[in-house]
Amino acid sequence: MLRVTDLNIFYQRVHAVQNVSLAVPAGQIVTLIGANGAGKTSILKAISGLVRPTSGAIEFAGESVVGMSPHDVVHRGISHVPEGRRIFPNLTVMENLRLGAYHRGNHKELGEDLAKVFHRFPVLHHRRSQGAGTLSGGEQQMLAISRAMVSRPRLLILDEPSLGLAPVMVDAVFDVIQSLNQEGMTVLLVEQNATMALELAHHAYVLETGRISMAGPAAELLNDSRVKQAYLGE
Repeated sequence: MLRVTDLNIFYQRVHAVQNVSLAVPAGQIVTLIGANGAGKTSILKAISGLVRPTSGAIEFAGESVVGMSPHDVVHRGISHVPEGRRIFPNLTVMENLRLGAYHRGNHKELGEDLAKVFHRFPVLHHRRSQGAGTLSGGEQQMLAISRAMVSRPRLLILDEPSLGLAPVMVDAVFDVIQSLNQEGMTVLLVEQNATMALELAHHAYVLETGRISMAGPAAELLNDSRVKQAYLGE
């Protein structure tokens, strides 16, 4: 579904992403792990149109998305849940959700999608008229994922969804990601909790200082001694 080939990203003289290539097959969860500052978020932003790569190709469903604006990328079927959630705190939960579907014109279908969101996250239904900034961190993450889902993406990009959450909420968020994938959603996941990411994903890439250093089935990398030592605390 997604193919990135020889991607390079510079920030002035800093070569943040160096000749990165990766693929995300339809229906799978692919995770990208690595230390802070390795370039993971830059890759996600390039896919979403938030950063213009210096060179390289990004193809989604066989079509190049390099140079597209973020809203055009959303139209193509990619939704990005950024690090830090980035909800609109001064708007209500419902207003945040409606913004996720700003490009859609079918209000009947939107109503159906909102019903699915509220079925998955009953707390959001109970607090739909509440200011989003008053939600807990875990509830805000649920709202950010739900806002992405009402755009009806074919590819869901998640950047550090467990960041800053209590352990019980981390488990809940990962359960949601697994459930979405079981329903057919394709997922590209960047996650600080490498163990949980590798346990959840089908395929994984390890990024070190802007380069892919390892790649393979997630279960194999989970048991690789180099990955254990560097990222799993073993």
